[in-house]
Amino acid sequence: MTEPVTRPQLRRQLRKARRELSPCEQRQAARGLYRQLAQHPLFRRARHIALYLPTDGEIDPRLLLKEAQRRGKTTYLPVLSAWPNTKMVFQRITPGEKLMPNRFRILEPRINSARQRKVWTLDLVLLPLVGFDATGGRLGMGGGFYDRSLAYLARRQNWRKPTLLGLAHECQKVASLNQASWDVPLQGTVSDKRWYVAH
Repeated sequence: MTEPVTRPQLRRQLRKARRELSPCEQRQAARGLYRQLAQHPLFRRARHIALYLPTDGEIDPRLLLKEAQRRGKTTYLPVLSAWPNTKMVFQRITPGEKLMPNRFRILEPRINSARQRKVWTLDLVLLPLVGFDATGGRLGMGGGFYDRSLAYLARRQNWRKPTLLGLAHECQKVASLNQASWDVPLQGTVSDKRWYVAH
């Protein structure tokens, strides 16, 4: 099955759909996402969890971030290296820590290499996305930050960590995504309504 539109066109359509959700719908979606994940064994067992702070209508995982911290888990946020570098690392964040906007106006902690952790030592990475399908396909924002950070996974025959889960609004699901060679597949996607586990 081929995509009826190009990836850039699809990205525009899906970004528009999630941006058009009302503040009330966004809050309900965040609560729905929390209900899907907070008691799941993957979340409960994970000690080191990377999340993100939402922008551009992305589903909001901050309830999960607070819950992880409340349970004594170590939490991380992505941090971009200074322009023109395109590297992204994961840095430990503590409750109440002061955050600064990066070049995309997304809040992140101030860079501190002593608090950064190699991605393959994390247990669970919860990723934002623009579009997804039921088989682990992910359409990102197009910057490639996550794909570059996780590229090592393509070189491993048997990898265990981290578990990669996309987080999304149900309206971001598409029938099928053609994956590029550099796209890192997800083990599943969790929406505010249900789980889509890749087989």
